[in-house]
Amino acid sequence: MIVKYTYRIYRDRQPTQLLDEWLETLSASYSYALRELTDSIASRKYAIERCSLESESIKSSDYPFPSYH
Repeated sequence: MIVKYTYRIYRDRQPTQLLDEWLETLSASYSYALRELTDSIASRKYAIERCSLESESIKSSDYPFPSYH
C-alpha cells in the first residue's frame, strides 16, 4: 500500500522574505562553487602546448580539486 501525504504551508510575509533571501544566498554560493570547479577542470583539460598562457591558468597535476565537504 502506497500512502502519499501532501502538506500545505501558509506563510506570511516575513518568513517568505527570509526564505527568498536564503534561496538567493544558496543559489549564489552554488553558482560560485560550480564555476570554480568548472574552471579547475578546464585548466587541466588541454595539453600545455595547446593552452594559451595568457588566458588559461595552468595548475600542476597534484594541485587539489576544490572541495566543499
